[in-house]
Amino acid sequence: MTHQQTQPGDTKTAAILAELLGSGTFAARITAGQNGEFYLAVTEEEFTPAIESLAARKCVLIGLFCVQDFSPRSRFSLLYVFEKKSSILILIRDCAGTATSIARIFPSANWFERECRDGFGIEFSGAFDKRRLFLHETYPEQFHPLTNETPNRPVTPKKQVAPEEEYPFRTVHGEGVYQIPVGPVHAGIIEPGHFRFSVIGETIFNLEVRMFYKHRGIEKLAQGKTPQECVAVAEAISGDESVAHAVALCIATEKISGISIPPRALYLRTILLELERMYSHLGDQAGMLVDVAFPLGANQFSVLREDLMRMNAILTGSRFLRGVVTQGGLTKDIRKQDLQVLLDFIQKFTRRYQVGLKIVLSTTSLLDRFTTTGRIPKELLRPLNITGPAGRASGGKVDIRISHPYGIYDTVVPVPRRLHDGDVLARFTVKAAEVLDSARMIEQLITGLPEGPVHTDQPVRDGYALSVVESARGQDLCWLWVRNGMIERYKVRTASFCNWQAIEHAVIGEILPDFPVINKSLNLSYAGTDL
Repeated sequence: MTHQQTQPGDTKTAAILAELLGSGTFAARITAGQNGEFYLAVTEEEFTPAIESLAARKCVLIGLFCVQDFSPRSRFSLLYVFEKKSSILILIRDCAGTATSIARIFPSANWFERECRDGFGIEFSGAFDKRRLFLHETYPEQFHPLTNETPNRPVTPKKQVAPEEEYPFRTVHGEGVYQIPVGPVHAGIIEPGHFRFSVIGETIFNLEVRMFYKHRGIEKLAQGKTPQECVAVAEAISGDESVAHAVALCIATEKISGISIPPRALYLRTILLELERMYSHLGDQAGMLVDVAFPLGANQFSVLREDLMRMNAILTGSRFLRGVVTQGGLTKDIRKQDLQVLLDFIQKFTRRYQVGLKIVLSTTSLLDRFTTTGRIPKELLRPLNITGPAGRASGGKVDIRISHPYGIYDTVVPVPRRLHDGDVLARFTVKAAEVLDSARMIEQLITGLPEGPVHTDQPVRDGYALSVVESARGQDLCWLWVRNGMIERYKVRTASFCNWQAIEHAVIGEILPDFPVINKSLNLSYAGTDL
């Protein structure tokens, strides 16, 4: 395991990160990664004090995952990804098969640790929740699919599950308390997800979410593929995040290999990213209005979304903008006449969208349903790593395009959009502002689009890198390790993986009929969680 040497310009950052760890002696051991992240291997004696120091200094745990054969000293390595403003530090902890849990210090570690337990068999001592996560009870015991020794092939499920093996949902006891199970199969054409409510009358006192009914093994599927072959896999993680995940993978590949992207390709990638943000927000807003029985408003946004999807097809041949992003740039250029069509469309779109907003925001009965409903307190953002519009509507500042700019976001800088009420109306309003911002950015990008090639063909080198992008839902994390030209580990953590846990808090004290609109306002992806 080798790291990039810390350059002189990185020394100051390494010193700052060492202070966050509570000891300046770490500075000499912190090494720079390929994409602005920093790494530090710690011993077991150093680990707990370092974790406590990071917590005291209000760092955020944004990722935790396991890698096999990454360190010569241990079979497994646990990588803890921490963020503090514009700095990202990754602690590397050797692990033979057991590790102490940090979920009581960093609650976001709960799902991460359970994921490592299922995938690699890592047992976390002191964990407050040791239930399975993505391996449901029908999977055989001692089956850990992400280990290198486990072949990627169909697995025979258990024929019968004993009652004591069934998933132990949390329960709330008391007079008049009822358990209401919803799902995992739903009426709409969506992936499975189970919601277990504890209610008195219609008031919700507890909600537990269970996902991973259609776990697809994407990370295992990526092993042994070239980064180029894996782009299509990245696009399939979540339908309306196809560009975001493809860009994240390609950024990691390009940073590892030192591949320079032509300026025109960077501009066009950004246009595609903002188009994806727009149509995702539009679908979300339409769904929110449907869930409160307001078809007049919903139709405005549904029609605009369909028009935008057709525009996507004109530009790229794909309604979901697939097959265009590739390592080194784009697979093809977008014609000038099509970009002019897009520019004309965006200008008309903005006027039509503002008409729809006026209808919605002037309807008092709708505002009554949205206001104060499904509040997410700001105090939850850091512990659970809640990001995207859900976080910014509760006073959060995280927008990766601003804090960790990639592509040309350091030149075309988005406007930070924040509200503080944290309710359904705040989330609707933040998304509305972002749709209009994306439209303005696309106009600016088309106007300033440089000429030139859209692809550079350079060989892929071995190494590893972290990339973080801002999808429509929030912070998406990708860590890529290439060895002998093939992917050894492709770790993805979507915004939905963290944000799903926010809904369990947002519904407390609300009534059951408001659950659909609260759920829709968070725009959580089932597929993006069930990797």
